[in-house]
Amino acid sequence: MLERQIERILFACRWLLAPMYLGLALALFALGVKFFQEAFHVLLMVGSIAEDRLVLVVLTLIDIVLVGSLIVMVMFSGYENFVSRIDVAEGSEKLGWLGRLDAGTLKLKVAASIVAISSIHLLKVFMDAKTIPNDKIFWYVVLHLTFVVSALLLGVLDRMSFASHRTHDRTEG
Repeated sequence: MLERQIERILFACRWLLAPMYLGLALALFALGVKFFQEAFHVLLMVGSIAEDRLVLVVLTLIDIVLVGSLIVMVMFSGYENFVSRIDVAEGSEKLGWLGRLDAGTLKLKVAASIVAISSIHLLKVFMDAKTIPNDKIFWYVVLHLTFVVSALLLGVLDRMSFASHRTHDRTEG
């Protein structure tokens, strides 16, 4: 009896995550505002801005979009995996990956997104290399390579740990 009550309470505690996912929605909104501020600003200056500066601004916009996509992935798949299924009405839009991202796959997608975001940041650093000290560039490269190696190791560990489960799930389904 007591065990069952504790289990119910623990299971209900998953709803404590829901406000956090709503907080991610607010962060997505803030990123959207920042994106359109940058886009509007560059459109006003497009005639007078240097090509390399324009490329840097566009890379910043791409960076913001990648972070926004990462937020959407974490928000939806995290909610579905840990809180509750998202009921999408018949005939309405549904994301192709919704309901198919488990926690392990989500970690891999987050790691890959971090590598992509880091790549864009590193490209921006290289495009502005004449104003950045070499030792700082070195540390940017080291940090980026750390993200790459971490993502690769996560993928290898995931494959070693869960590949047989996923193969088994596919043969049953």
